[in-house]
Amino acid sequence: MTEVFVANVDEIADRERRVVAEGNLEIGVFRLGDEFFAWESNCPHMGGPVCQGKVMNRVNEVLDDDKKSRGFEFVEADVHIVCPWHGYEFNLRTGMHPGEPSTRLTGFETVVRDGAVYVRV
Repeated sequence: MTEVFVANVDEIADRERRVVAEGNLEIGVFRLGDEFFAWESNCPHMGGPVCQGKVMNRVNEVLDDDKKSRGFEFVEADVHIVCPWHGYEFNLRTGMHPGEPSTRLTGFETVVRDGAVYVRV
């Protein structure tokens, strides 16, 4: 197993990412608060560069008792990455697609040591 330097901790702001390459492998490392999550930048849908997509909170449609739409709301605790090719979304903490839990990103372990972030590949 190899550790790849990503960045110094203070160089990655909350909800931002760094994309690193190790050989033919491209990995996105995301920061959420004090946690770091690493995912292969290969969308399971059609191989798109998922880690280069938009980071946003999950969006829920608000329905009234008659199932009529009352608009949309962001879910602060559920942050997603959206693949730029076809809009597939994945939870940044779990790598899972919200509607199909068996569809998920390939993850890697992150290590924070001496003020720096590394990913193990």
